[in-house]
Amino acid sequence: MKFRLVLRVLAFISLVVSICMVFPMIWSAIDAGADFGAFVLSLLCGVGVSFALFTLGGGKIGEIFFERRKEYEELGIREAFAVVGLSWVIAAAVGALPYVLAGCLPSYTDAFFETVSGFTTTGATVITDVEAVPRGLLFWRGMTHWLGGMGIIVLSLAVLPFLGVGGMELYKAEVPGPTPEKLTPRVQQTALCLWGVYVFLTALETAFLMFGGMDLFESLIHAFSTISTGGFSTRNASVAAYGSAYIEWVITFFMVASGVNFALHFLFLTGFCGKALRDEEFRFYAGICLFSTAVVAAMLWGGAYLSGLEHAVRGAAFQVASFITTTGFVSENYNLWPRFARSILMLLAFVGGCAGSTGGGLKVVRVLLLLRCIGLEIQMLLHPRSVPHTRVNGTVVSSRALSAVLAFFTLYVAILVVATLAALATGQGKLDMVTAVFGAVVTLSNVGPGLGHLGAVENYAWLPDAVKWIFSLCMLAGRLELYPILLLLYPPTWTR
Repeated sequence: MKFRLVLRVLAFISLVVSICMVFPMIWSAIDAGADFGAFVLSLLCGVGVSFALFTLGGGKIGEIFFERRKEYEELGIREAFAVVGLSWVIAAAVGALPYVLAGCLPSYTDAFFETVSGFTTTGATVITDVEAVPRGLLFWRGMTHWLGGMGIIVLSLAVLPFLGVGGMELYKAEVPGPTPEKLTPRVQQTALCLWGVYVFLTALETAFLMFGGMDLFESLIHAFSTISTGGFSTRNASVAAYGSAYIEWVITFFMVASGVNFALHFLFLTGFCGKALRDEEFRFYAGICLFSTAVVAAMLWGGAYLSGLEHAVRGAAFQVASFITTTGFVSENYNLWPRFARSILMLLAFVGGCAGSTGGGLKVVRVLLLLRCIGLEIQMLLHPRSVPHTRVNGTVVSSRALSAVLAFFTLYVAILVVATLAALATGQGKLDMVTAVFGAVVTLSNVGPGLGHLGAVENYAWLPDAVKWIFSLCMLAGRLELYPILLLLYPPTWTR
């Protein structure tokens, strides 16, 4: 393990996060807010952390952009996983400072939880009165979603080309999904393409929301949260506070779009619409969304839970999109809905978005492969001499890829069980089984709102500190597809 190399790359990650604090500082300066000084101090602390890491890594200030390029190009898989896992921890540690220094949250535990929730696009919050928070902090809160959505590492690959060939290992270690796709031959160009699509969708949704009556600030925050599938809002009642059918439909559309593989967005925008629409994962994802919306809407309309057919369809479509993309926005108090409808929402959170999207969960392609593995086993039982193959988009899926999917699913369930038991053990008697289970599910799946005491009109502020740290670890593990965090705890990762 090249520890010094890891430290120098982490220094740049810390620097990127720190510099991004300039943007919320602008809003704070416009409002003459008390949080301006907190951002100045936080930025200085972040730069100090970056300088310390860079120095410990043996770097020299005069060689920041030109030092030993070949050494960066030799970034191996172990170094890549170490960088990816630690970069999110450092980003959260630095990003939590404004909340503490501004006095917005009472403890560093709460600030770290809120920041992890932001960067991992979970949307679980410990802030009880969002509308009382200064705009500078709200902008930083929304921006953590936006930075974490496409990925801090992918952002770094786009703006720090000196990482060279080694950047591909970082890309593979961070991009969600079983098979990260390169859109162009060079990983830096791929990162730029992905961020280009990301910025375009954010700007487009901002414009649509402003047309619906939101001001620029609220439009930006909700666009940040939607495109990143995060879920932080500027209102205590989330999207329900606006009472606008137009805004709900706009956000529903962009939530669904953000749950799609961003490589397909790139194909669509470059004129390859047919190829994008033929993608099997996309079609399966669209089918799940449509079927779930129809079932939930039928229950809401038939049981008169919402007034009118359009309201029932809109409410169902919004919450289905919110849960399957793991965004976590709320337009209705779904805790009052039929138990079966709420169960569907939780299953959708478990499934998650498409691979290569900003959504969390297992990922649609893994669910598709698991179902096809079951079908394959049934076929082999009926025809023992046959040699069937599992295909996706006409390509045979290797046995290595199938075993990886099965291993991921097993590990996912195992972590849910361990996190649930750990939350119950450290919850000081405040958590019941339902809250612990769904708390683990929605944090590991990066959804945010859950059921019961963590439902649509609740938050995480009341949880004991130990449980907040457990759920913070779940959020990080879920965002990084489990393995980078586990490898940080695996001793052979750090040995030569």
